[in-house]
Amino acid sequence: MTHLQEQLDHLKKALSDMATLVESQLHKSIDALLEQDEDLANEVLHRERRVNAFELKIDKDCENIFALLTPVAHDMRLVFATLKINADLERIGDYAEGISKIVVDGKKGYDKKLVQTLELKNMFEIVFAMLKDVIVAYTENDSRLARSVFSRDLLVNDINHNALQIVVQYCKENNEGIPHAINLLSIIRKLERVGDHVTNIAEEIIFFKEAQVLKHGNKGGDSTADHMSGTIRNTPGDTHA
Repeated sequence: MTHLQEQLDHLKKALSDMATLVESQLHKSIDALLEQDEDLANEVLHRERRVNAFELKIDKDCENIFALLTPVAHDMRLVFATLKINADLERIGDYAEGISKIVVDGKKGYDKKLVQTLELKNMFEIVFAMLKDVIVAYTENDSRLARSVFSRDLLVNDINHNALQIVVQYCKENNEGIPHAINLLSIIRKLERVGDHVTNIAEEIIFFKEAQVLKHGNKGGDSTADHMSGTIRNTPGDTHA
């Protein structure tokens, strides 16, 4: 095994470890919400520093591989894709942190009927399954599994689209519940953004496996060089956790 291959294997292992941590953070944040477990929410907030540390280390590892080992072809695509996936995972960690902050600040339980009407639990289960699948797709170089998340993201978008009208109607009928309803709407929005980042990750897996660029609605035709010349992609409007 060459030194480059050793470093690439190390890089993939580091990103997989980070993904496992982010997956845990997201799951605990929603569990904290549904169970109104402030201690669990605080655990997520405390562990956010580990997510950030992972991101910085993986960024540095990618830079070192580019600078010292000059990867080409598939290996170069893997490093570029890993660099971008790293950023997406960090943002998902931020959303888990944001959900946990809402739980800590919420003070009391949420209207269970509203939670059910918003399909929040169903939305989370879809998003979480998508995240788990792209983690497996990355570690196993499975672009077919990566593609499976796109259709599920449409379901996530539908739940998000319906949420505003549900919350507006609820607030008209329950003035005292307005703050909590707004918080739930914020959580719905965060989960929708997580879904967007998961689809970003799927696109990067397809990119490094097949040299095919899917971003900006392009289903082919962009060159690998065009993809690599860009900066790390941020999803439009993605500025707050």
